[in-house]
Amino acid sequence: MRFSQVPQESKKQINKAGHVLVQTDASKTEFEWALDLADRWRACHAYPINTFQSTLRDKLRHYPGDPIVAQRLKRMPTIIDKLKRFPNMQLTTMQDIGGVRAVMASIDDVNSLADQYKNSRRLAHQLVEEKNYIHSPRSEDGYRSLHLIYKYKNLQVPTYDGLRLELQIRTKLQHIWATAVETMGTFLGQALKSRKGDQEWLDFFATISSAFAMEENCAPVPRFSKMNMSDTFLAVAEAESKLNALHKMNAFSVAVQEITNKDRGAGKGWSYHLIVLNSMEKTVQIMPYDRDSFTQAVADYSLFESQAAKGMKIEPVLVSAGPIDKLRRAYPNFFLDINDFEIKVRQIIDTAKFVHGKM
Repeated sequence: MRFSQVPQESKKQINKAGHVLVQTDASKTEFEWALDLADRWRACHAYPINTFQSTLRDKLRHYPGDPIVAQRLKRMPTIIDKLKRFPNMQLTTMQDIGGVRAVMASIDDVNSLADQYKNSRRLAHQLVEEKNYIHSPRSEDGYRSLHLIYKYKNLQVPTYDGLRLELQIRTKLQHIWATAVETMGTFLGQALKSRKGDQEWLDFFATISSAFAMEENCAPVPRFSKMNMSDTFLAVAEAESKLNALHKMNAFSVAVQEITNKDRGAGKGWSYHLIVLNSMEKTVQIMPYDRDSFTQAVADYSLFESQAAKGMKIEPVLVSAGPIDKLRRAYPNFFLDINDFEIKVRQIIDTAKFVHGKM
């Protein structure tokens, strides 16, 4: 496999490209130059990722529970969004353009693997930062994972020395939570993963994360730290009931499967899908549109929205085919994870109902 080389341009030029990408008044020529350079900078991280994940797989052979390994290059829209959210960030020092992930069976395994990396004398890469969102979960959204950021170093292939990579280590429970957040963010058209979107959904996932943390005997999400397990489980049940969240997630999962089957059967890739959830009849209606029918898609979307506003128990969502394809690529085990997430949340809700009585 042939890997991309590090761009010949200086780091100053690469950082300038990052600045151009977030400017609103950049010319077309400037933007295209910046996008090309940023894309080549991203591409050169593929070689370090590949060697890093190979070492990771060797280490995981000694762990139980069939750990999952994943690797990815950060998507360009996500890179640009991050540069916008953090104006002082430089493209050359963004630590997670290249990422490797390990999903472990337990917290003990997470800590053991992290210690194995941090204490290894044979590992040439330089650990430059550790972010432990398991010990200190993010309060806004409840995100939990352990991140180790390295500067890559390879004596045999020094070309890529200095590139930054992020190793994420998390449990299966933390992984299914993150998958659920990504999934709902895609369908709702909200950047829940980046802590943007409806506060009710952010609160819903944060509460569940705190409940999951308690089940793993870990630190709860800070804004729920004064709540015991019983009260946290009750908060999950109340938030789920208010949003009818599990029904929506299940319906979206069905929708993705239907879209996949229809697209394959038709031999055609649609550009948009209008998904209409009917909570009363418990049905999912899916209408595909090609690129030339976007105006019709928006008109139909508005029609269903007006019906919902008049009291009809439906929820329309217009989804671009692109995000669904990305969702399938990012989470090939999507359906399993959503099912596992639903099972865990229902267990929490059932416990809350048993303890506090029927709600």
